[in-house]
Amino acid sequence: MAVKLKKLNEQVMVLTGATSGIGLVTARQAAEAGVKLVLTARDADALDTLAHEMRQRGVDAITVAADVGNPADVERVGQAAIERFGRIDTWVNNAGIGVYGSLEQTAIEDMQRVMQTNFWGVVHGSLTAVKLMKPRGGGAIINVGSEASDRSVPLMGTYAASKHAVRAFTESLRMELEKDDAPISLTLVKPAAIDTPFTAHAKNYMEHEPDLPPPIYAPELVAKTILHAAATPERDLFVGGRAKLMSVLGNVLPRPLDGLMRAMVFRQEQQPDQPNNPDRRDALYAPDPARELRQRNNLPHKTTEHSVYQAYQLRSTPVKAVIVGGALLAAWGIMRRPAARNVWHA
Repeated sequence: MAVKLKKLNEQVMVLTGATSGIGLVTARQAAEAGVKLVLTARDADALDTLAHEMRQRGVDAITVAADVGNPADVERVGQAAIERFGRIDTWVNNAGIGVYGSLEQTAIEDMQRVMQTNFWGVVHGSLTAVKLMKPRGGGAIINVGSEASDRSVPLMGTYAASKHAVRAFTESLRMELEKDDAPISLTLVKPAAIDTPFTAHAKNYMEHEPDLPPPIYAPELVAKTILHAAATPERDLFVGGRAKLMSVLGNVLPRPLDGLMRAMVFRQEQQPDQPNNPDRRDALYAPDPARELRQRNNLPHKTTEHSVYQAYQLRSTPVKAVIVGGALLAAWGIMRRPAARNVWHA
């Protein structure tokens, strides 16, 4: 069944992890597009501030304080959306958290907490969305994965495992929905490293502050991708050419990529310029109010504001066909061009 999605200005959207980073940028971009919003996160005070901002902008929005790792909380979010708006057109599972450190040194309960938020939060949100969308004409479910959904990384093993699980769950659910001819689009968004407060929110076992490997992309690129998937059925979308490259290399050249990532990640960990603060706070078990309502983390690296690969990826299929066809014709013309002959002079 071909799924038809509403225009953004006709939609009701549920958005988890709405008070920070990708979620916050997406909420603001969706508001500009005229979307009616159901915003959820753990920090009730931050949600109240965001709700005030939305009201000042004339946006029709409600907020629900909830922990996506708790299925009863997620059910409550869905019911609040139905009670206020009568339907849900798009559900975005964005909330996530991380832990930095080797798997040997990471406490099991911390691993479980990451999985509870990153994986089970997506499960709870997706199944609640399916239950509420199916009898009301369908819609879009958008799960925010990561480039780590396709390729794991050292010192972030639990996070990568959770994102691998999100990918597997999303693919299985998609096939089941298609078998039932359910009018629901299910998209997995896989961002590369993004300039958000993620590293500040993550728990850190390392001797030094965590960092992200460049290139680091702007969160606005992820928000744009999410809103594209809300209006256009897509299967998988990468954010940043690096994410696509890592996926391809992980499949084609896994062992060389292992060596490259070991060299990059462990060298980065050993840089002594930012030692880990023993009093450092994180948001693994509870939100950190000091870091809420921030879109970016102002990392020391330059943030990439545009992605050529993403711009191509979000074009319509006919336009992409023209671009690919033009590139193939150009390549064929180059190969057909006769080689220049060497001319010798006595």
